[in-house]
Amino acid sequence: MSIDLLHDKIRKLKNPSVIDFGIKWHCLPQHLLEEEGSLVKAYGRFCRELMTALKDFVPAVRFPFGAFALLGAEGIELLRSLLNEAKEMDYYVLLDSPEILSPWAADKTADSIFMADSFPCDALIISSFIGSDGVKPFLPYCKDGSKSLFVVVRSPNKSASEMQDLLSGTRLVHVAASEMANRLGETILGRCGYSHVGVVASAGSADSLRNLRMKHNRLFLVVDGLDYPSGNAKNCSFAFDRFGYGGAVCAGPSVTAAWLAAETDGKDYIAQAQQAAERMKKNLNRYVTIL
Repeated sequence: MSIDLLHDKIRKLKNPSVIDFGIKWHCLPQHLLEEEGSLVKAYGRFCRELMTALKDFVPAVRFPFGAFALLGAEGIELLRSLLNEAKEMDYYVLLDSPEILSPWAADKTADSIFMADSFPCDALIISSFIGSDGVKPFLPYCKDGSKSLFVVVRSPNKSASEMQDLLSGTRLVHVAASEMANRLGETILGRCGYSHVGVVASAGSADSLRNLRMKHNRLFLVVDGLDYPSGNAKNCSFAFDRFGYGGAVCAGPSVTAAWLAAETDGKDYIAQAQQAAERMKKNLNRYVTIL
């Protein structure tokens, strides 16, 4: 049962962190580029070494399909390899979906990623933009418990409020999207009590997180954007229930590229990432007690 797997890993490690391996290329240490001789090889080594260093401490990792697809055929093969290796290291693996702009694209993505398992993952992250037609093709794989789905309802970027916080009748748009996800997944529950259809919300919006948790006690919330200036651990704490369950918090370059913040040459990027991941856990545990 996919959502139970995430829940259990978080409980075991007392750590709700998800590390996102999507980066800007300047976050790759120069010595990796020089030693590997290509961007793809350097990126692969970067991801592998960090996954190895964090595997006994962090329960989940996240990979963006688009970042690898933009590297061409080599990037796609690297993504497949990293997904398999992450599973072998016992991570819970989330994959950001290819862009879905039509029901046809949703069907093809569900068939390719969930049915054919061409990109091995435990859960897929998709946009809520096109409505329920973009979600329904994934539901059969959630109903059998093999996969979970997280629907982005409130993103952490600065301009998100221009669209996602607009009023739709008496509701904000992102609240309407969360209600859609809740409706579609309300009968697809894991033994932990949370649905296999969850949502992605923003670490920069405490009121939104508080509201989503109060309204939907069966929605698992992946909180994105702890890297952003508006994101902080206190905000993220509102995503969790009173037992410290029902949420996970995603961070990327603040951990994977912590060497940049430390102003080093990058040769210590593994140690810097480990220290940053430990700080992330400590900060979250100040506000969230996982029983």
